Amino acid sequence: MNASPPGWLATFTRALVPLVCSLVAGAVILALMGKNPFVFYGDIVFYGIAQNGWQKSLSLMAPLTLMALGLIVVFRGKLWNLGYDGQFLLGAALVAGVGPVISEAVPFWLALPLLCLLGAAVGAAWALVPAVLKARFGTNEIITTLMMSFIGIGIANLLVRGVFQDPGVIVPQTRVLPIESMLPYIPGTRIHVGLIVALAAAAVLYLALTKSSFGLRLDVYGENPRAAAHAGIHTGGVIVVVFLLSGALFGLAAGIDITGQWGYMRANWNPSYGAAILPFVFLARLNPLGALPLVAFYSVLATGGTVAAQESDLSVDFLMVIIALILVFMTLIELWGSRRQAGASYLPPALMKALRVGSRQEDAR
Repeated sequence: MNASPPGWLATFTRALVPLVCSLVAGAVILALMGKNPFVFYGDIVFYGIAQNGWQKSLSLMAPLTLMALGLIVVFRGKLWNLGYDGQFLLGAALVAGVGPVISEAVPFWLALPLLCLLGAAVGAAWALVPAVLKARFGTNEIITTLMMSFIGIGIANLLVRGVFQDPGVIVPQTRVLPIESMLPYIPGTRIHVGLIVALAAAAVLYLALTKSSFGLRLDVYGENPRAAAHAGIHTGGVIVVVFLLSGALFGLAAGIDITGQWGYMRANWNPSYGAAILPFVFLARLNPLGALPLVAFYSVLATGGTVAAQESDLSVDFLMVIIALILVFMTLIELWGSRRQAGASYLPPALMKALRVGSRQEDAR
């Protein structure tokens, strides 16, 4: 008899254990470096949650959530959009560059949606080339998205240093968006409403992936592209739509980050949200709602960890060591879980059986 744990317990274990193991391993590294891990982790909690820290963490959660959603939608189709930096930064450059002009030309209630939609449109447009190459020619999307990302980062810096350069300052940056033209705060807090947009996007994407024909087609394609084509699914269309949606979410994250927190963009600025949030997307089993507490965890880690590193005379890069440790332990737990059959496919058993039958029929032709 199979003694595998229940699905919810296996999912919870495979999400929590890598986090705990990475924190323990990080504590060992801190101790070997002569630092007190209890003080360091205590500072992370204090500066990330106590006093005004929780509001800063929740504000950071807005772009991080949208970046996570952009990764989830593409990974659910077993596709890779690693161009998140280029799509994000190019969207941020356009939003920061034209933001002051648009805010002066149109009313406040119209300017902010336009800027956020501009960021989403730029991100989607930059993801279109890899999508078409993948759909039409089967080109490896890892290579094309990475190359497009490098190009996008370069163009974003050129725009900031050139067309969008603020003539009133020497530092290469765009003009600053007026405070009154930025996203308003949730009443009674210092958290901008971009967080509400991100949470709403997570709920909508969850429903789209679990309750709609789009989610079903995406899961079938991700499980077996040939079986999906055999079932009449337009695989090329699925690829293009998924990449456009992923890029749009990255660009929307940029629009909300600029209009909600920064108000401008400097050359060579790159918060690297995509790379930082990547492990948590997999820990959430590509579930938009399941990713929210993990994104919140990283928001506290990033917000409090930056100050905690300074207090402990450590480089902020130590936070990336913890992220790397999460990836290592996640891989080990996944290997263990696969051997014990502790995990399950996203597809129901009946559909999995139908896919296997369709795949065998396709192979026999």
